[in-house]
Amino acid sequence: MRNVIDSAFIELLDMTWPTLFISIVLVVTIRIGYLLKHREEFVFYREVLYLCFMLYILCLFQLVTAEDINVLHGNNFQPFKEIFRYRIGGRLFFRNIVGNVLLLVPYGFFASLYVDLKGPLKAFILIFVASLSIEITQLSIGRIFDVDDIILNVLGGMIGFGLYRLFAVMSEKFTVLKKEYVLNILTTIILVGTVLLFIWR
Repeated sequence: MRNVIDSAFIELLDMTWPTLFISIVLVVTIRIGYLLKHREEFVFYREVLYLCFMLYILCLFQLVTAEDINVLHGNNFQPFKEIFRYRIGGRLFFRNIVGNVLLLVPYGFFASLYVDLKGPLKAFILIFVASLSIEITQLSIGRIFDVDDIILNVLGGMIGFGLYRLFAVMSEKFTVLKKEYVLNILTTIILVGTVLLFIWR
């Protein structure tokens, strides 16, 4: 299973690193120039969140519009048909099932954060619209439409919403999590951990 996850991770990184590198350089330099010119306050964790959301959207666009050379079947309009096709733990299971769940987890989190969603219904609508737009776009550019992808995407997006609500509840209970310096420290730890993960793979 570790080999399958590593292979999927390397494939994803190979596809998106040019987009990530160029986008980070452009966005960071423009943002720094803007902050300096307008003398606005620099809040580290907030800037990192904005950057991560922008990079996520760019990489999501690249992933869902790239030519899919691994398509084995045509369009699927029957719910759960493709979900139960794959052997649990296999390469295609991680790529098509787990991958489609994870795809919109960040979107569910960021959408909930920026819109300050408190109820699941509005989150569900936003996530469903996002997933449906992806599938319709894929259908129109020669890729396949799969209703199971929508189901899995929405599940992932709602997990992202749940993570946001969990953090919101914890920050209400532990007010220290609302302090800027604490959020900056947490952001730094996550960034350093992510960089070390890339280096040691």
